[in-house]
Amino acid sequence: MEMENMHIYQQIYEFAASAGAFEGYVYRKKKSGIDVAALLNWAGNLLNAYDHFPADVVAEFQSSCNQTLGRAIKSLIPVFGEEHEVVGKLKNIVKGKLPETPDDFQKRKWFKK
Repeated sequence: MEMENMHIYQQIYEFAASAGAFEGYVYRKKKSGIDVAALLNWAGNLLNAYDHFPADVVAEFQSSCNQTLGRAIKSLIPVFGEEHEVVGKLKNIVKGKLPETPDDFQKRKWFKK
């Protein structure tokens, strides 16, 4: 199903699920455990999807995206360095300051009182 034919909520879910899976895949992994070609494709797909969202939609999830993909970047930098193509693609999505570490979980649980 093409992105244009999906409801915006489904598009957001698909993007967020892929971003979360990406973070989990790279979390504190050694270079030998990473399929670089797949990672390049995955990061490219994330960037392409992100670029298709309207600005008002991105504004609603940008801070959460910054945390998720920011932690992924923090896992990748020790393995590939700041200038790697995958890191660069993710940095085109993340706006603002990166989390301190891949373990920097400051998410407020919106569903808990």
